[in-house]
Amino acid sequence: MEKIELLAPAGDLERLKIAVMYGADAVFIGGKRFSLRSRASNFEVEDIEQGVIFAKKYGAKIHVTVNMLPHDDDLEGLQEYIRDLDRVGVYAVICASLYIAKKVVAMKTNLEVHLSTQQSSLNTLTTDFYKELGIERVVLGRELSIKQIETISSNAEIEIEAFIHGGMCSNYSGRCTLSNYMTFRDANRGGCAQSCRWKYHVLENEKVISDADVLFSMSSKDLMAAQYLPQLIKANVASLKIEGRMKSLYYIATVVRGYRHLIDGFYQDPSQLDIEYYIDEITRAENRPVDTGFYEKNPDESGHLYSQKSENVTHDFLGRVLKVDGNKALIQVRNKFEENDVLEFFGPQQKTFKLDFKSAYNEKKALMQNICNVPMEEVWIDLPFIVEENYLIRKG
Repeated sequence: MEKIELLAPAGDLERLKIAVMYGADAVFIGGKRFSLRSRASNFEVEDIEQGVIFAKKYGAKIHVTVNMLPHDDDLEGLQEYIRDLDRVGVYAVICASLYIAKKVVAMKTNLEVHLSTQQSSLNTLTTDFYKELGIERVVLGRELSIKQIETISSNAEIEIEAFIHGGMCSNYSGRCTLSNYMTFRDANRGGCAQSCRWKYHVLENEKVISDADVLFSMSSKDLMAAQYLPQLIKANVASLKIEGRMKSLYYIATVVRGYRHLIDGFYQDPSQLDIEYYIDEITRAENRPVDTGFYEKNPDESGHLYSQKSENVTHDFLGRVLKVDGNKALIQVRNKFEENDVLEFFGPQQKTFKLDFKSAYNEKKALMQNICNVPMEEVWIDLPFIVEENYLIRKG
C-alpha cells in the first residue's frame, strides 16, 4: 500500500518552507491570478519557483490552486499562466472550473489536474466521469460521511483526496454569495470576506432576539478528523488535506507536525497508535473550536458556533529560533514571556525540550532582561539542549 499523502496549506513562501520542514508531503498554494483567498499573501510565479526548488530538496511537491469560478473576462492569460506553472516545476493544479480543468488536460503539460471540492463530488460515478476527462484526482465534498468516503475511495478509479483538518464552509462546498451581497466581493472569484464569521444582531419583526451580551454568528466549527485517520488510510484515500492558507506559521507547524507523526505512527504500528496524544498536540495551535463535520453525522447545533467566539487565538506561540551558536539560540519573540516561565522548544521531530527561562541577551550577547515582550524583537538565550534553526517555542 502506498503511503497516504499529507497535503498542507501555505499563504506565502515562509509558511511553505515551514510546512515542508515540519512534514508535509505536498503543499498547496495560490498564485496571484485565478485563485481564491485573495486575502492570503499568494505567490508570484517567481515565488512559486522558489517554493518548488525548496520542496524538491525534501522530496515534497507543490500544488497550485487555479480554483476561481471564472467569468468571461477572468480567463485572459490563463494559458500563459498554466505554461508558467509547468515551466517552474509545479506538480499539480487544483481546478474548480471544468473548463479550466479540461483546458489544462488538453495542453498536455507535465501538470496533474486535480478537481476542487467546489465541484461537490459526492459519489463514485461522478469521480469516474472526471477520470474520463483526464483528471487525475478528485477532492471530495466536505458533505460526505466517513462511510461514504470509504465507499467512494474503495471503488473509484481515480485518486481521492479528503479533508482531515481545518475550516468548514457554512455553505455547500464553498458556493456562497454572502460576500457578494455584504461587501460587493465575489467569493467564488477570490473575494470571500468570511461574512459568515461576522457578529450579528438577530431581529424578528424589528425585535432583537439574539443575546444582548453575545452576538450571533453563522460560522461552522473547524474540522478535526484525526480519529478517522486509520479508516481513511484503510479506504485507500490518496491524500489528506489540511485547510488554511491564511493560517499562521505556528498553526501550520503545529498541525502538520501532529498529523505527520500520527500518520507515521499508524504505518509503524497501528496497534500502538495513541490518537488522543496527537489530538492534544494538534489543538495546541491557535485554533477555532472543532467538530467532526459530516464525518459522523449531519452536523447539528453542536457543529456551529452560533453565539460562541469564532476565534480561539492563544498566546502559546512565544518565538522562533533564527540561528544557533553553540549553546545559544537567537530567538525572534512573538508573544510575551518572562522569568520563571517554562518555554517548550519543538521542531519537526516528536521530541520537545523544556526550559525554565531566566534571562535573555541582546545582539552583543550582553545580559539584557528577564522579560521579553516586544514582538519581533531578537534576543539570545542560553540552552542546555540542542535545537536547530526554525524550531518554534510555545508555552510549556
